[in-house]
Amino acid sequence: MASKITAVDRGSPAFRAGIVPGETLISINGNEITDVLDYRFYAADPDLRLLVADENGRTREIHIRNTAYRPLGLEFETYLMDKQTHCHNKCVFCFIDQLPKGMRESLYFKDDDMRMSFLMGNYVTLTNLKEADFARIKRLRISPINVSVHATDPDVRRQMCGNRFAGDCYKIMHDLAAAGITMNAQIVVCPGINDGDVLARSLDDLILLYPYVQSIAVVPVGLTKYREGLAPLEPVTETSANEILAICEGRAAAALSRHGTRIVFASDEIYIRAGRSLPDYDAYEEFPQIENGVGMLASLISEFDSALDLAEDGEVAPQSVSIATGSDAAPFLTKLAEKLMRRFPQVCCRVYAIENRFFGPQITVAGLVTGRDLIDGLAGKELGDRLLVTQSMLRYDGEVFLDDVTPAEVESALGVRLQAVPNDGGALFDAICGIDC
Repeated sequence: MASKITAVDRGSPAFRAGIVPGETLISINGNEITDVLDYRFYAADPDLRLLVADENGRTREIHIRNTAYRPLGLEFETYLMDKQTHCHNKCVFCFIDQLPKGMRESLYFKDDDMRMSFLMGNYVTLTNLKEADFARIKRLRISPINVSVHATDPDVRRQMCGNRFAGDCYKIMHDLAAAGITMNAQIVVCPGINDGDVLARSLDDLILLYPYVQSIAVVPVGLTKYREGLAPLEPVTETSANEILAICEGRAAAALSRHGTRIVFASDEIYIRAGRSLPDYDAYEEFPQIENGVGMLASLISEFDSALDLAEDGEVAPQSVSIATGSDAAPFLTKLAEKLMRRFPQVCCRVYAIENRFFGPQITVAGLVTGRDLIDGLAGKELGDRLLVTQSMLRYDGEVFLDDVTPAEVESALGVRLQAVPNDGGALFDAICGIDC
């Protein structure tokens, strides 16, 4: 599949070679370019011969010497230079199946694209790949790949994924490991299905693939109030969370003793459900699964404390702000705010836990708080001059919340300036103190 060029960066190797928008990239050094992975892999050579075609189909070959290994500078119609792969599984816990009707269309797209796993850290099930895809992974050395495993027991995984081919996952991962491909694994725990002995077996099997399976995240199933007609599932309770942690921590301790790394990491949410303190910062090692909610709070707290320690007394002017977050994070952010106010009494920072009425009370993470929930939950509250929220509540461009309410609508309803803050403790400290805002 040829890829149409939409832009050429000025001053780039492609620009200097005379490539222009509207042309189509067909091949590099004789290798057909079907998507962004081919493009990145074959463009890494210092001596390049590109075959391009104009809008009338006339082809020409262009020679580029790129010994400095600079980006070629070509932009294409889509990020992947191809259509994104749609997931054909019917997972019993799929969050997208639990969305209400009437939301924007893009939220209902189920991604299961190996390329997005490598490039953006998305998780894939491996059920939508063909033999040619696996051969390509090995040929291009595509690593790491993030795999949604859930269970290595073939029957349990087929049940969870709603796909008769899903039971081959562990065999495929073993094959990829033999080819030197590294992976990160994810297990979404659904009590009564893949916890207990099934979870223990899954962790044992995956640890056997170390160092090719580099880390395993264990996270709880997320259940919204929109489950009519879906498979009945039980939430992770305090009791089941403690049982999950006993299995995870036992395997992690054994792996640390044998391999020098824990490999297995339970999410912050499971510790909160269990009523347990979070592990120390060092227990998360290099934070391999932080985007999966594993160690996110420990990292935030450490970054915040470092910023507080480095702050100078005359640096902080009087401030009155508030923070809106999910019920999971609220107690931790409250402690951070109290710590800051003891050091800088001229600062007033209130923290509000927002009940998730949009998705239901079992959804307690900050990133799924909606604009309407902010408006309803904060009406009549003392908010100060600014309301801080995490950037993860907003679409990537910052323009809307999940329910399509805009930041401007929240500001208008609550009469306060809204400030979206990156998920970083230093950035949170700066935002509370009004530094560079």
